[in-house]
This record gives sequence, C-alpha cells and structure tokens, in this order.
Amino acid sequence: MRAIAALALAAGLLASGCGYTVGGTLPSHIQTIAVPIFRNSTREPAVEGFITRAVVEAFSTNGRLKVVGSSQADAILEGEITGYSVSSIAFDQDANIRLYRLTVTVNLRMRDVRQNKVLFQQNQVQEQADFRVLGQVSQTISREETAVRSAATDIGRAIVALAVTRF
Repeated sequence: MRAIAALALAAGLLASGCGYTVGGTLPSHIQTIAVPIFRNSTREPAVEGFITRAVVEAFSTNGRLKVVGSSQADAILEGEITGYSVSSIAFDQDANIRLYRLTVTVNLRMRDVRQNKVLFQQNQVQEQADFRVLGQVSQTISREETAVRSAATDIGRAIVALAVTRF
C-alpha cells in the first residue's frame, strides 16, 4: 500500500512540475541589471555593504542577467535594509545564551529602465542565520559577522529568484 501511495505522490509531483521554467518570465529586452548600494535604514553599521555585495554575486553566478553600471542597465534593483535583529534562541543549563538568531529584512524594487515601469516591488524579504556563542565576547562578535555574511548570501539568492522567476 505504501508503494502505491509513493507512486501516486511521485506522479502528482511530476505532473505539477510541467509548468516550471528555468529562464523565468523576465521581459526579453531585460539582459542587464544594476544593483546600487542598498540603503541602510537600520542602526547596524556596514550591513548594506554585505547585502549589496551578496546580491551582485548572486546575479553574477546565476548568469541570467549581467550586472552592469546604472547607465548601461536595462533594469535597476533598488534595496533598503529595514530590519536587523539578533535574538537569543538557546541557553545552557546555567541560563547563559549559547545560540543567537540573526534576522535581516529588506524592501526591494526592480525597475525596467527602458520602459520606465516597476517590474516588481517586494517588501519585508527576510532571511536569518544562527550563530553559536563560544564564551568570549570577541568571538561572539566575530560569529555575528559570519552570520551576517551567511544571511546576506541567502538574501542574495532569494532576491535573484524573485527577480528572474517571480513575475
């Protein structure tokens, strides 16, 4: 009975995947994109650099759109970092914090420069990364920076997915 259920599930998944396209639904004239430095509306210094670099890298490795300067771009992706929070999520037996969760929130807008219209706008794009506390404050700060980089990479990938397949 389990084998029949598994086959039915697999057949359903295959049938539902028929409409999937790798190339996305970007207008055909959109071949290049500019990603100006994101605006940082948080109190966390330099987080905009991590996020913007991660988005540019994600577009570069995706290969669908070539990253260029604003004057040569078919589209421009603008971003604003609106949230940055660190919360404790795990404690040891003495109630000392052992694990933190970093959450970064971004608002996005992608504009078609050639046709002067907004292709998409997405607010509250959120990613998170967890990092452990090793005991010393200096190590915790270093771990937080690593978590910011990890969250930035995830945000970059999510933004590329939104930009090339969403609309």
